[in-house]
Amino acid sequence: MARSPKAAREGRKLSNFLCFAVYSANLAFGRAYKPLLDKVGLTYTQYIAMVALSAEDELTVGALGEKLFLESNTLTPILKKLEQTGYIRRQRDPADERQVRVSLTPAGRELIEQGLSESLIEATGLGDEFPVVQKTVSRLRDNLLRHTKPAEKA
Repeated sequence: MARSPKAAREGRKLSNFLCFAVYSANLAFGRAYKPLLDKVGLTYTQYIAMVALSAEDELTVGALGEKLFLESNTLTPILKKLEQTGYIRRQRDPADERQVRVSLTPAGRELIEQGLSESLIEATGLGDEFPVVQKTVSRLRDNLLRHTKPAEKA
């Protein structure tokens, strides 16, 4: 049975698009983080790079880029700026000179340990639902990435 034009219009409402809900929530997170990160002189992308390094130090630039869903040509200027501010250290891997390893400095680790994002968890208003929503959004991302991966050749 075909949908009526009115039903079709209703289905096309921006508020019915999950992608827009996720996109606009991302923008809202950016706005919420901005004053906190401005105080410490970081952008959101610089901050999440540092958070990733706080969980696993000595990552290669490529491995860090994979965690952040960023290409190395996007990530490199971010890392250079963090190195200039004294929050990270970049060094060539002695075992493979082609690889650059990245780690937090004590100053970077101290900044991350301040827990800048804790107030934002509260700001979401999700309470006990927070971990469920976080896992659901991560699963959504992973499903979409799997769906858009080019089919591997046999």
